[in-house]
Amino acid sequence: MKHSHTHDHACGCDVTPERVDLARRRLMAGAAGAAAAGAVTVAGGAATAATDEARAHYADPAEPGLPQVDMEIARGRTALVVTDPQIDFLSEDGVTWGVVGESVTEQGTVDNIERLFAAAKAAGMLVFISPHYYYPHDHRWQFEGTLERTMHSIGMFDRPGPLSLEGFEGSGADWMPQYKKYIEDGETVICSPHKVYSPAQNDLNLQLRKRGIDKVILAGMSANLCTQAHLYELLELGFEVAVVRDATAGAKVPEGDGYLAALINFRMVANGVWWTDDTVERIARSA
Repeated sequence: MKHSHTHDHACGCDVTPERVDLARRRLMAGAAGAAAAGAVTVAGGAATAATDEARAHYADPAEPGLPQVDMEIARGRTALVVTDPQIDFLSEDGVTWGVVGESVTEQGTVDNIERLFAAAKAAGMLVFISPHYYYPHDHRWQFEGTLERTMHSIGMFDRPGPLSLEGFEGSGADWMPQYKKYIEDGETVICSPHKVYSPAQNDLNLQLRKRGIDKVILAGMSANLCTQAHLYELLELGFEVAVVRDATAGAKVPEGDGYLAALINFRMVANGVWWTDDTVERIARSA
């Protein structure tokens, strides 16, 4: 089911169906221009580049110039944190697929996030979700950054209100269907929503600390936005954080490759930058 949150001219948030449609068309047009300049394209959701090609394109430097550090998983003190595992970011039906679809597909992001969920659940590792929702009152903000304005203008992650699930099922704000059995199992901690990029305004830090967590395996969307912002905030709060590099993805627009921008910063600040294969093995060994 496609994203279907309904705004109207009387709701007061100035996000009418006409404005949303126009904004989405502009976003898609920009994405088309960026894709034409790139070497890899997505057709019908299927990447023409193999995973090996993507790995080669984003390969780590053969001779790193910075010290190489790593994080050890400590049972009972390490959790999996996933940002924005939602339709609007990860599905062909999502409103951002035109700009993130290529990266999501070439990284295998959707399947890799599911593999992390499965590995964590099998090992008895705690899982936390930091979701992204916008309500009508969020559309009345008096100022916005570039991507805040973009997200609001295309109706991304929209819900009718914090106490209503009307229209939520199958909407762009909903979880990817294949993740629901992990997220809605009664054990996963679903935090309050973050509003811009980082968890500074939600309860992720509180929930982690109350469960004795001081090490985080971080995955989700989108690489240079919410995932990177969560990385920075968690590091500042005293957590060790390893990022799973192929369990995230970023937009490719005329302004640049969001995934590459994030990957450079992951290498510079994270306590570990892991592949999904390695992460799954590490989690299994820690059980």
